[in-house]
Amino acid sequence: MTGGASGGARPGQEAVRGGALPRQVAEDYADAVVQLDPILGTFLGVPESAGLLPDFSPEGQEAAAGLARTTLARLAEAEAVPGADGDGERRCARLLRERLTAELALHDAGEGLRQVSNLTSPLHRVRKIFPLMPTGTEDDWAAIARRLRAVPDALDDYRAALIEGVRRDLPAGPRQVDANIGQLEEWLGTDSSWFADFVAPGPDALRTELDGAAEDATIAVAELHDWFLNVYGALIADAPDVVGRERYVRFARVHTGADLDLDEAYAYGWSEFHRLLAEMRAAAEKVLPGAATPWEAMAWLDRHGQAIDGVEETRSWLQSLMDETAEALDGTHFDLSAEIKHVESRIAPPGSAAAPYYTSPSPDFSRPGRTWLPTLGRSRFPVHGLVSTWYHEGLPGHHLQLAWWKRSVAAGDLTRYQTAVGKISANVEGWALYAERLMDEAGFLSDPGHRLGYLDAQMMRAVRVIVDIGMHLGLRIPPDPPRHPGEWWTPALAQDFLGRYSGRPTAYIESEIVRYQGRPAQAIGYKLGERAWLRGREAARTRQGADFDLKRWHTGALALGSLGLTDLEAELAALNGQIPGAQS
Repeated sequence: MTGGASGGARPGQEAVRGGALPRQVAEDYADAVVQLDPILGTFLGVPESAGLLPDFSPEGQEAAAGLARTTLARLAEAEAVPGADGDGERRCARLLRERLTAELALHDAGEGLRQVSNLTSPLHRVRKIFPLMPTGTEDDWAAIARRLRAVPDALDDYRAALIEGVRRDLPAGPRQVDANIGQLEEWLGTDSSWFADFVAPGPDALRTELDGAAEDATIAVAELHDWFLNVYGALIADAPDVVGRERYVRFARVHTGADLDLDEAYAYGWSEFHRLLAEMRAAAEKVLPGAATPWEAMAWLDRHGQAIDGVEETRSWLQSLMDETAEALDGTHFDLSAEIKHVESRIAPPGSAAAPYYTSPSPDFSRPGRTWLPTLGRSRFPVHGLVSTWYHEGLPGHHLQLAWWKRSVAAGDLTRYQTAVGKISANVEGWALYAERLMDEAGFLSDPGHRLGYLDAQMMRAVRVIVDIGMHLGLRIPPDPPRHPGEWWTPALAQDFLGRYSGRPTAYIESEIVRYQGRPAQAIGYKLGERAWLRGREAARTRQGADFDLKRWHTGALALGSLGLTDLEAELAALNGQIPGAQS
């Protein structure tokens, strides 16, 4: 199977003396992994994937690991082929080796046998793929029905992996299981399930098939819910909710693409905490003079600041914000094509994550990039916390980078591996946090309330570094913080600390701590990724002096594709204003 992007060799990928170059090896891997992971295939726009789901069983996981090992052997051969030392080939080879090596380390440690989280797991991947499927034709809906019919087998395979994990003494965290039970109850609903509601708009000609397929999926979800509640939960009840240093190191490598000094990263989190706390106090004085804390000022904004009443009205306001941002940035900080300028604002379905999120466009942009707002039962939305969040999720954050990458694949400048399959969380989240800071630097956050909301978002990312590393590694809190000095981190202290230094409601804070426990080291990538982008920019600016052009640097930076943080910082620093294409 091919995904449409690697049907022929692109410039810089030609076979030389009978050997494929690294970019072609990466594209071949993308084609092969789609056969094992049809959900990824849908993200990549492979039509043949539409009615299928992956094999999440231990055997399916081993098949994926075998493909990774074979690809690493092919990559070693490809790097010896003349032409493999070009910058485009070199970058792709480094990414492919780093990603596959990091993923194999997780597999070999058995982490795939205890994948339970409140945000990303095989279970969540299954549900999240349906809203991304096309629904324009009867054939599209028929593919949805086939995929729904595949849900029971996929969840059986997932259960088999978790059972094998218990057999090998590799349990998931109890708090993750409890969170999943609650989420599954939301999906099952009371009057109708999420799956039944999803197929309700389908064509009358397929009504019987769609309803039956949705019922199959609903029954499978109900069975998994009962198994989590009555069987698996009891088997792992005494397991820890934190992972310890050895496991954390592996997760940090997967999420950042770098071998981190975790103690240095922990200290950096504290330094950012103190810097931001001082900035927040100054900003709060402009919002509510005499406020005892920045969060008192934010609470005042919640009650008395600008707010939008109505869910649809808020969605429309966010759409206008993105449209206006696109016009303001085009030609000044970026050169934006028409498809990149458009990002669609949506309301998140029930049972989604508590935080806003983004989904990228299809390869042909027929499905646009979308930002999603969870309402959590609310109908009134203060805007001070939304503005910088939408800069993060939409423009110039996730949407700009990921849509730019999609366009670069279509142009042949980057591979699908470099933009989707091998995407590194800290690179992407770091760019989005850098995008927030860029908007502050450019004066878009001059409103005191908007800027305080931005600083609160920055503070939350700094606190994430502290509590995620501190909680999982069981580190000591330094003697100078205003709360819990000298104590050892626990999940309870982490929740208290995040609640104290965040303008978020209690339900959100609880969800965040569960998230950190279920995805160790992912949350630290925002601030550490932003630091890599800022360091790279500053190094390029220092080296180029008066010749440094920010818009040109942004164009070159976005053209790099995914890289781990160490490689990213070095490549950003070396940019000279040229566009780093496949043959550069």
